[in-house]
Amino acid sequence: MTLTLEDRAAGCLVGAAVGDALGGPVEGWSPEQIVERHGGPVRGVVGPWYEDWRTARPIAPYHKGDGHVTDDTLMTHALVRVYEAVRDHLDAYAVADHLVPDLMSTPRWIPELEARALPLQRIFLAEKWIVARLHYGHVDPREAGSGNIVNCGAAMYAAPVGIVNAGNPAGAYAEALDIAGAHQSSYGREAAGVFAAAVAAACLPGASAASVVEATLALAKDGTRAAIEAVAETASLHRDFASAIAPLRAAVAPYDSVGPDYRAPSLGARRPSRLHAIEELPVALGMLLVADGRYEEAVLGGVNYGRDCDSIATMAGALAGAMGGAAAVPEAWAKEVAEASRLDLHAPAAALARVAREVFDLDRARRRAHEHAFAAIAGPR
Repeated sequence: MTLTLEDRAAGCLVGAAVGDALGGPVEGWSPEQIVERHGGPVRGVVGPWYEDWRTARPIAPYHKGDGHVTDDTLMTHALVRVYEAVRDHLDAYAVADHLVPDLMSTPRWIPELEARALPLQRIFLAEKWIVARLHYGHVDPREAGSGNIVNCGAAMYAAPVGIVNAGNPAGAYAEALDIAGAHQSSYGREAAGVFAAAVAAACLPGASAASVVEATLALAKDGTRAAIEAVAETASLHRDFASAIAPLRAAVAPYDSVGPDYRAPSLGARRPSRLHAIEELPVALGMLLVADGRYEEAVLGGVNYGRDCDSIATMAGALAGAMGGAAAVPEAWAKEVAEASRLDLHAPAAALARVAREVFDLDRARRRAHEHAFAAIAGPR
């Protein structure tokens, strides 16, 4: 059966949100701690790490778990709203003109706060940086990401860029790099481009986990490319996520600046570098390979990896969902997450697919205009 753009968009965005919700309650912990806390690997939606989540550190005041999505999904949906407003390709100026006002002026339901609040009140400092730099600092949007800590903040919500550029990894890469310039620099910005490219590649008919990784390696630069290569080589030796967790961590560790203790980063953590990579994207690609594209295995691999596992599972879920369509995402998980988070997970995907069709029509018209202009310039051959 041929999957439609709408089906792939739904698989991607719903799949990302479900991965996010599954990973949220165990974010920041080690695989060993996760197994001890839950009596084995996490296999679905689980409750908060601490029952007293309102006061427990470092969780408070967020209700992570019980199917609640985190900032990864909130930012993804915010970017979809920017696409709905612009209805064309985006750039760093779209972040300043549309994303910043959305984050700081429109209250929305925030699942982890169990209240309506401004998205700005939920996102972390690396994302609040966008507002500080663009709204208060009046920095050139194309340069606003410089100086921010280098993390997966821009990459975690770049999936919509891949859907708008479905089937065109190079286009997705370039557009995401432009958008992310308002948020990130160095290998954090690079990861946003590569993740968007991976989503675009996952939308290609007949796409496989291997073909998605090959598409990323054709575009990725510096430490990001080296990290993906190392993780992919290790992933090829494993066929279940449990056995792959430790080897994948060992493969990505030389490129990860955070260090072995996720909650106590090393002195050089998250600083610009051409040698390093964020951890989340290579591991998500690695889990996709281990799972051979199967949604549940890829997402659960990301969840049980620990560390920044909500973002890892978000990326793995987006990629596996784009490959397999909405049917790839377990309906029971999607229903539970949507109800617990009080969010319509399908509406943003449907809206994004409509925008993607409009943008493709615009691109085709622009391409034809360019062809006619170039023919007139070049003259007969």
